[in-house]
Amino acid sequence: MFAALAIAGVAAPFLFYPTFLMKVLCFALFACAFNLLLGFTGLLSFGHAAFFGGAAYVCAYLCKEWGWTPELGILAGAFAAGLLGLVFGLLAIRRSGIYFAMITLALAQLVYFATLQLPQTGGEDGLQGVPRGLLFGVIDLSDNLTMYFFVFAVFMLAFWLIYRAIHSPFGQILKAIRENEPRAISLGYDVSRYKLIAFVLSASLAGMAGAVKALVFQLASLTDVHWHTSGEVVLMTLLGGLGTVLGPAVGSATIVALQNQLADKVGSWVTVIMGIIFVCCVLIFRRGLVGEWNAWRDRRKSASS
Repeated sequence: MFAALAIAGVAAPFLFYPTFLMKVLCFALFACAFNLLLGFTGLLSFGHAAFFGGAAYVCAYLCKEWGWTPELGILAGAFAAGLLGLVFGLLAIRRSGIYFAMITLALAQLVYFATLQLPQTGGEDGLQGVPRGLLFGVIDLSDNLTMYFFVFAVFMLAFWLIYRAIHSPFGQILKAIRENEPRAISLGYDVSRYKLIAFVLSASLAGMAGAVKALVFQLASLTDVHWHTSGEVVLMTLLGGLGTVLGPAVGSATIVALQNQLADKVGSWVTVIMGIIFVCCVLIFRRGLVGEWNAWRDRRKSASS
């Protein structure tokens, strides 16, 4: 799988527009980070835009105002998102279901209004003209192709980290919590601690995606911290396949491609079309695109054996 992704990633910028591909990779990482929390831990957060957008602002401010290099800006953004995730987690992790979702949404709205009011964030204008800078002080990222390969490398590294977390003993405990939390508690696991670790890890990776996006588009805006972005990542994850490894990436690529193709043709109606897709996914493709494909493949194997 990683070899196929590497080959596809290297060939892609010569077949498609690099900026479009970078947007896909940023949202793919965002969706994969969210899937770690919802798909493998069973926690539905409506506040992940706070980590995504918050890290974008941190990275943009440090690179623009303080002249930090891009790799340091991304790490600082991910670290800030992790700290924010720790605060969110400590406040919300002992609740479950709709109460957990509403607490994360409320906290994310606080971040949104703080971002709107703080003078360092540029208010409604956001932070514009963020320099891409020199990677490690040597590699100029102003070239789109160079920037693409850097974004692809960040995505592959984060994707590998998520893959290793899912397939480790830690990941198995998360799945046990998702499937039967009382049973996991009875086995002696500190469920709250594992949930908190998963939440912080998911927030940090979501922040990394937001920081990279700020450098790609040289902009950090209020859209990044808006609740609509939280809903969008839920749609991407469900469409691609909840609890699958590649599903969120497939879902994000589908949504971003549809938005790019439909925005000029139907304008604001693209939101309605996204809603219809979400309804169809819930009613017809409940496992998501990758989940349905895996189920069909398993049925064929069972029939042939």
